[in-house]
Amino acid sequence: MMSRVLSCATLGIDAYIVRIENDLDRQIPAFSVVGLPDNAVKESRDRVIAAIRNSGRVFPNRRVTVNLAPADIRKEGSAFDLPIAIGILAADGAISPEVLSGYAILGELSLDGGVRPVRGVLPMAVEARRAGLKGMILARENAREAAIAGGLDIHPVSDLMEALEFLEGYRTIDPLQIDIDRIFRQALDYRVDFRDVRGQEHAKRALEVAAAGGHNIIMIGPPGSGKTMLARRIPTVLPDLTLDEALEATKIHSVAGLLPPHTALIAVRPFRSPHHTISDAGLIGGGPHPRPGEVSLAHHGVLFLDELPEFKKNVLEVLRQPLEDGFVTIARAAISLTYPAQFMLACAMNPCPCGYFGDPKNECTCSPPFIQRYMSRISGPLLDRIDIHIEVPAVDYTELSSEPAGEPSETIRERVNTARQLQHHRFRNRKPLYCNAHMGTREIRDCCQIDSKGDELLKMAITRLGLSARAYDRILKVSRTIADLEGETDIKPQHVGEAIQYRSLDRNLWM
Repeated sequence: MMSRVLSCATLGIDAYIVRIENDLDRQIPAFSVVGLPDNAVKESRDRVIAAIRNSGRVFPNRRVTVNLAPADIRKEGSAFDLPIAIGILAADGAISPEVLSGYAILGELSLDGGVRPVRGVLPMAVEARRAGLKGMILARENAREAAIAGGLDIHPVSDLMEALEFLEGYRTIDPLQIDIDRIFRQALDYRVDFRDVRGQEHAKRALEVAAAGGHNIIMIGPPGSGKTMLARRIPTVLPDLTLDEALEATKIHSVAGLLPPHTALIAVRPFRSPHHTISDAGLIGGGPHPRPGEVSLAHHGVLFLDELPEFKKNVLEVLRQPLEDGFVTIARAAISLTYPAQFMLACAMNPCPCGYFGDPKNECTCSPPFIQRYMSRISGPLLDRIDIHIEVPAVDYTELSSEPAGEPSETIRERVNTARQLQHHRFRNRKPLYCNAHMGTREIRDCCQIDSKGDELLKMAITRLGLSARAYDRILKVSRTIADLEGETDIKPQHVGEAIQYRSLDRNLWM
């Protein structure tokens, strides 16, 4: 006797349908799982047997063979427990095959028959909808996430017995309904705000420019000047996530198993801040069975690297490819996966090892060669991909003791949204461009033309202030963003002048 049950598995951030074939044979009782299962799938044998018996059902005294098709792709995780258990009982005649053909079933089983949540549910629901299935049966904790995909009847269950009674027609489980607009509205309540930052008006202006154009930014200043505080507020001024962006970000967090409890959708832009001891695999992704890294978890959001020179040099160098391409490809002998990694890079660092070079209130104890070695930990090719360099000086007592008087994040975000709309219109025929930071040489030539006064100012900056050649394109792109913030069609000299100020490291102040 045989049965077929449909389930899903993830491959990268996408999913595919897994057909679970169950065969009961009148031979010596045994239980085997084939189809390239990993250890977690192989161990499902013991969980399934205990769950069926503890749910009041009789486990067939037969030789049980379970095949996971397609058999040439490695199957991982515990999501196949529930469909294997249901498939075995269906092969024994408990459930009609016609009923099973319309549902994707997934969930981990506890020994008492309870159904536990699994990761990667959103991409599985998207694939089930694409395959034309009627609905999904899964753990209650996963139900809201699956319902985000839409177009499916999501039936949440608490235990194996509930799922069996539903499929046998003895129980009714109403499909879960959710309001995506309500989820977005609830998520837009940020816990931090630029209004809380005292002083640092120059830095806040630079962050507004960076957010408006999607520019990478580095902040240089002494300890305690507020670099981390400023960085954590960048997502509050970035444009609101669209539904497509939110779905893509949620899929990545779901596959990585990092979707917060009771969260159906990542509705605010991610902010990731890895420790400087992170490995290159942790940052980019990888492992024996590849998983998304921090650059992918920051997709459509912000990746913040605090104490930038403290990161290992090989870790920083692997950032170059995702910064350039917007995705990461992880190749292994058996498989090659691509994860999206379109993020805004924000970095912070001290001007020297002790942190007080150039600080008027504290004496620096570092020698010039020591400072130069410290700064040289950041390679030129990486700096080449950072458009804005700003100094963040220490805040004096007068500003610290004053009442917060700065603009709220909501006001800044409105200006950023307006600037981004101009860019979307400008690049409507230049897909996949959508912000100024991603312009190439051709787009810079077409969209960043300056008049004679601006050209003279830029020439003086390059020749007299010692700006490097790599700064030329960056200044033009940032100038374009500043003009967009002011609603100007043409780049004016004052826009170029402000952009020149955002190239601190190119002026060799610490070299």
